[in-house]
Amino acid sequence: MRKSKPKKIALAPDPKYNDVMVSRFVNNLMWQGKKSTAFNIFYDALEKVAKTTGEDGYEIWRKALSNVTPAVEVRSRRIGGATFQIPAEVRADRKISLSIKWLIRYSRERNGRSMADKLANEIVSASKGEGGAYKKKEDTHRMAEANKAFAHFRA
Repeated sequence: MRKSKPKKIALAPDPKYNDVMVSRFVNNLMWQGKKSTAFNIFYDALEKVAKTTGEDGYEIWRKALSNVTPAVEVRSRRIGGATFQIPAEVRADRKISLSIKWLIRYSRERNGRSMADKLANEIVSASKGEGGAYKKKEDTHRMAEANKAFAHFRA
């Protein structure tokens, strides 16, 4: 077992909004190390969001992220030969990570012409409390609620 936890490397904030969260989002969006392409996709998506909603695209994106952020999840735990789904609070770092990954995953699964279009549509629907990413959060919460009876098994 290792002696100490490895140090977290601080991310540099993005150039446009000066926000570390945007950098984190873009890093998850990026494929094959193409960061400038990922930034272009993200900024185009925010412009499209601003155009369709008539509000600030960045603020809509922040709202969408907070809407798809889960509070509880189920974790598998083996007790006496049986595996139980035990509801647990989600760590702060993991909350952000999950919400980013869900937004990107469900925007990729959408149908549209470009990734910027798909991401923009997913951001708009998530900010309204709709869409695949929001549904995933709701399902996660529902699963935790259904397995509340096993909460006493928490380690």
